[in-house]
Amino acid sequence: MISSLTRTAAAAAIFGLILTGCSSDHSMDGDDMAAISEMSGPMADIAFAQMMIPHHEQAIVMSDYALRNTTNPQILELAGEISAAQDPEIAQMTAMLERFGADMGGHEGHVMAGMLTDDELAALDAARGPQFDVLFLEAMIAHHVGAIDMAEDVLASGSDPEVRALAEEIISAQQAEIDAMTMLLAK
Repeated sequence: MISSLTRTAAAAAIFGLILTGCSSDHSMDGDDMAAISEMSGPMADIAFAQMMIPHHEQAIVMSDYALRNTTNPQILELAGEISAAQDPEIAQMTAMLERFGADMGGHEGHVMAGMLTDDELAALDAARGPQFDVLFLEAMIAHHVGAIDMAEDVLASGSDPEVRALAEEIISAQQAEIDAMTMLLAK
């Protein structure tokens, strides 16, 4: 059993890395994500925005791949909706970080919950047609599950009303998209 003091120390260490930036060869694993969920108040709000911005940026990249790698009208529509929703959320979270007096924290190189590795992104980019469709749907479902997990973490530990409202919006929208993608995979 991990003591409360150990969890607090781990959370502080992770938050310190986020604030000071760390090299891109590190990745967030489940243990790191659990430590971040132990943060509270403004620390959790800042960490959420710092992690969710690159998470959303990758979803937009994946959606851009769909716009050129498939002809499936349902996936094309979904990819357009994902980009249209997440681009303004990135701008909103960037403004939140400015309001908090925080920067991105050098977090862009991390692999967070549900994010694809560089090799997985390359495989997705190289795929075409039905093979792309399956890879895209499976990857985006996992990606959305990761975003929902981060949003639920900040709802449990954050304190900023704007961050909380955005987290609730992310959960609602991305769960609806997961449901739609699951149905497309079943076809």
